[in-house]
Amino acid sequence: MALTDVKVKNLKAKDKQYKLFDGDGLFLLVMPNRSKYWRFKYRMGGKEKTVAFGTYPEISLLDARDRRNEARKQIANGIDPNEMKKAQKVIAEQTKNSFEYVAREFHLKFLPTWTPGHAVTIMSRLERDVFPWMGQRPIHEITPLELLGHLQRVESRGALETAHRIRVICGQVFRYAVATGRADRDITVDIKGALPPTQAMHRAAITDPKQFGALLRALDSYQGSFSVRCALQLAALTFVRPGELRHAEWAEVDLDAALWSIPAGKMKMREAHLVPLSEQAVAILKDLKPLTGSGKYLFPGGRSFKRPMSENAVLAALRSSGYTKEQMTGHGFRAAARTMLDEVLQQRVDLIEHQLAHAVRDPNGRAYNRTAHLEQRKQMMQLWADYLDGLKAGAKVLPLLKTN
Repeated sequence: MALTDVKVKNLKAKDKQYKLFDGDGLFLLVMPNRSKYWRFKYRMGGKEKTVAFGTYPEISLLDARDRRNEARKQIANGIDPNEMKKAQKVIAEQTKNSFEYVAREFHLKFLPTWTPGHAVTIMSRLERDVFPWMGQRPIHEITPLELLGHLQRVESRGALETAHRIRVICGQVFRYAVATGRADRDITVDIKGALPPTQAMHRAAITDPKQFGALLRALDSYQGSFSVRCALQLAALTFVRPGELRHAEWAEVDLDAALWSIPAGKMKMREAHLVPLSEQAVAILKDLKPLTGSGKYLFPGGRSFKRPMSENAVLAALRSSGYTKEQMTGHGFRAAARTMLDEVLQQRVDLIEHQLAHAVRDPNGRAYNRTAHLEQRKQMMQLWADYLDGLKAGAKVLPLLKTN
């Protein structure tokens, strides 16, 4: 039974502490000295955790429920409520002009616009390589040479690419500081080019139609987990990002309408996305549903249906099928589709880019919504699936068009 104001007010102390649950993880911890503490229990990364919401009556039942609901929203977006609380505490305790304060404020402000993984990466880089050395420094007093020294320390441990990425993050923080009146300019501009350039890294992809046909045959004969084989086949048919594939949920898939609706929170561009499902994709999902349809995820982890498939599952399957990291990656299916849809099937580039969930603008410069050109994209996705069937069967393939 959910708690009531009257019940909470009249609770009596016992010899030992005890808990009373309100629902959805919220509970009241009653101590022998009659103190009453609001707590919220949740799971993150496979671990059970608890975050404190304050004491009663300072925090009322209604206040505690509001905090629980906010925490549940954070968890749904991949944010740990304890980490959020820690960040807010640091911000409250620090001077508002320190680099760390401004950086954490910037991070909290733009958190809703990033994917959970990107947000974690940004903060972990700042906490590991920036805050310990210049976090407490007033942001307007930091000099270009000072920042360059910290970046060169990162470079010296063989992490040149990380040093470049940290310079970009610091530039975003400095520009935010300028916009909020706490710095005069972005000093990272002065050290642009001071670090050695990095070599461009391209994700391996098979874009030759004949070789891609051989890959498809290898995927169909994959001897590992059935759900992983289905994931590999769906990766080729839908060419979504690997993270979007791993976190696909049955609630997002409408087999009757042949549509997969990915919510904005899972997308890199933070915009909801529709993936038309070809007849072949629907058939794969219908075969998969008896196995995983009782759970949340299309492709659950090997140890628990409550967690998605490991990010290494697809890569491991590709390796066991005989493809090295220099030949093919999970992202490679996107490059393959982009190349062959354009240069072999001669589909409209804007339709391809829209289906890849890249930023596509209409003639007035506005972003297309997720239903834009849906009928044309359905036709394109069916054409792509039929073309892949031909490649698998070893049909005569058209050569890639030569580009200037």
